[in-house]
Amino acid sequence: MITKEQIKTLIQDELDGSDCFVVELEVGEGNAISIEVDSLVGITVQECMSFSRAVENNLDREVEDFELKVSSPGLDKPFRVKEQYQKNIGRNVKVVPVEGNVVKGELKEVNADDIMVEYTVKERIEGRKKKETIIKQEKINFNNIKETTVIISFK
Repeated sequence: MITKEQIKTLIQDELDGSDCFVVELEVGEGNAISIEVDSLVGITVQECMSFSRAVENNLDREVEDFELKVSSPGLDKPFRVKEQYQKNIGRNVKVVPVEGNVVKGELKEVNADDIMVEYTVKERIEGRKKKETIIKQEKINFNNIKETTVIISFK
């Protein structure tokens, strides 16, 4: 059986020589290896091929057969590592907390323990008839985040 540690060792040289990071690494039933890699500037097909070759050239199918899939995480999938938050600073995100209300807004900053999301709301200000647009910022601790995804817009 092929292990995650074996695969990590095989792709470590590719990781060290680039700004790429592993989002997810799984070795499933029947040695089905799935690697999702990304970088702060986006991942190319050539970089995915390099990771694929690093694994494929160092495992022997005659000894142990395997299935290999190397890809980027995809826009529709939730964030799984802190580097994904770093990569998406300045983009609109939807944060589903463990407790509290869903927050939709621009990801402004990422710290060691939390993120800052900026959004606008219309609120009535005392002494005025109309509601006014107010910019709010909310810090959300990583421990309170159930799921974060990029809001895809075609504007």
